[in-house]
Amino acid sequence: MYRTDSVLSEAVGRHADPERFAEIDAELRLLGISAGSAQAQKWGEQANAHPPVLRTHDRYGHRIDEVEFHPAWHRLLGHAITAGLTDAWSRPDGHLRRAAGFLVWTQVEAGHGCPLSMTHAAVPALRTDPELAAEWEPRLGSHVYDPRLVPAGEKPGALFGMGMTEKQGGSDVRANTTRAVPLAEDGTYTLTGHKWFCSAPMSDGFLVLAQVDEGGRDRLTCFLVPRVLADGTRNVFAIQRLKDKLGNRSNASWRWSSPGRGPAGWARWGAVWRPSSRWWRPPGSTARWARRP
Repeated sequence: MYRTDSVLSEAVGRHADPERFAEIDAELRLLGISAGSAQAQKWGEQANAHPPVLRTHDRYGHRIDEVEFHPAWHRLLGHAITAGLTDAWSRPDGHLRRAAGFLVWTQVEAGHGCPLSMTHAAVPALRTDPELAAEWEPRLGSHVYDPRLVPAGEKPGALFGMGMTEKQGGSDVRANTTRAVPLAEDGTYTLTGHKWFCSAPMSDGFLVLAQVDEGGRDRLTCFLVPRVLADGTRNVFAIQRLKDKLGNRSNASWRWSSPGRGPAGWARWGAVWRPSSRWWRPPGSTARWARRP
């Protein structure tokens, strides 16, 4: 899957640091062997044949908003994270390694590339707030996959999702109506509103756009919304439904709302914008096209 792609292998040889090329080439060869294995291909089939299932309540009627994925989904994500596909920012030739590895591995199955890409793309956004970056970046670049729904501080690694789009605005996020109201603790807010399309609902944190009142004028701002709070309680937002999609069925895309009554979702402010899609989308698109005869 790697050595047979002459364009990719030649590009890696051209752009890698000569002193590290042998190491990078060996990593990608092993990943390519894994991607072409019957086991990995089976995982890709299973992840799409058994789409995620939304569990809104437990058997006692308590709201839980959990999404169950087939074990194959977790194996795909685990292998990708172990291979460093969310770790581009902290190692030499990291972006080259990550982009080439992403092109190789996502030919097995494209859907799980979504949380990998969002986790990768969240890092430069978080770096606009050094305190948030110091807390979260080591988890996002970890090579350990931990799917447990527990506080991020108790996990060796974490994944990120994003909540940007609302039904009245679509791609025009200036029309967003989700509102953020400051809490007593500096830099913390409650968010009330909805998101029309989000992915990877079992991520540990989300970058979410909301309007903030600044002197009587709305300012669209990006917030970090943790899935589980530090005390172990779950942040208050509801998964209304999963999208019934034609493709990309392994990956759960969902409608999110934070209630207008009662407690709203807790968020941490970060003066950030949506990470550039020009950097993190093309590798996934290319990988999907590479599957075509």
